[in-house]
Amino acid sequence: MDPESEVPHSVKVTPLQQVLASCTGAVLTSLMVTPLDVVKIRLQAQSNPFSKGKCFVYSNGLMDHMCICEEVGNKAWYKKPGNFQGTLDAFLKIIRNEGIKSLWSGLPPTLVMAVPATVIYFTCYDQLTAVLRSKLGENETRIPIIAGIIARFGAVTVISPLELIRTKMQSKKFSYKELHQFVSKKVSEDGWISLWKGWASTVLRDVPFSAIYWYDYEILKKWLCEKSCIDEPTFMISFTSGALSGSFAAIVTLPFDVVKTQKQTQLWTYESHKISMPLHMSTWVIMKNIVAKNGFSGLFAGLVPRLIKIAPACAIMISTYEFGKAFFQRQNVQRQQF
Repeated sequence: MDPESEVPHSVKVTPLQQVLASCTGAVLTSLMVTPLDVVKIRLQAQSNPFSKGKCFVYSNGLMDHMCICEEVGNKAWYKKPGNFQGTLDAFLKIIRNEGIKSLWSGLPPTLVMAVPATVIYFTCYDQLTAVLRSKLGENETRIPIIAGIIARFGAVTVISPLELIRTKMQSKKFSYKELHQFVSKKVSEDGWISLWKGWASTVLRDVPFSAIYWYDYEILKKWLCEKSCIDEPTFMISFTSGALSGSFAAIVTLPFDVVKTQKQTQLWTYESHKISMPLHMSTWVIMKNIVAKNGFSGLFAGLVPRLIKIAPACAIMISTYEFGKAFFQRQNVQRQQF
């Protein structure tokens, strides 16, 4: 019997302990998944060099980053020469020639943005789940869907203005004074709502993902626990459930991810070149344009790279989070006994 299954259900994990567990999970996920996408970008840049003045979206499993292609002489991490023969070869050559730190390029903005977003998301999900179970009953299957939707909706809404500011900072070097002037000007010209530009496309991708992910995760976790004859999930049960549910949610919501990526890059192009925004920038119009140009399969472009990032990211995040909660729960039990 796993020791986690011996912890009484009556002993609760506090919100602060949930915050600490989710924070630990977010940091570990960032540290472990970032190298995968750094290598992917380097391989892409080698086979199809990014042209100057363009941008691309770099996602390391927890969040997206807008990367701007710099001047030719600039030593950007995605333009360093490599002559890589494949993924493993790229890992080895980057470590040998550039140092192991190069595998974590772009990590600081991830930690600054993704950690608070993840903390809000996971803590809210657990708190909402507890409230809904007290109202609707322990076995109500809709609870993960409702809690997942509300938690993700709230996290996206809180973080969205910071995303806009971070994207602007990545386009060129801004002082804090210039950044304050940019935000003030944007608010005075377009109102406070302008700080949530891009919110809708993010919600369309992340909210369905969250609903599918949590519903599948809770079902898989319960099924695997029953098969193993235990009450509480082990680390491997959480890891497996997280990877499978994350993969399925990633496949279902991929069309919205493709649209969001295209919308982000188009927005940057129009804003950086001071071109007025076209009227056909809505999510549905972009989706129709993709289908007209590349067929229905165009909506599922990049499926394998997305799964390579999402599956381990979901698995590491949820298993670390569950392990952290179980650890704190055991600590709470011991404190009650003494």
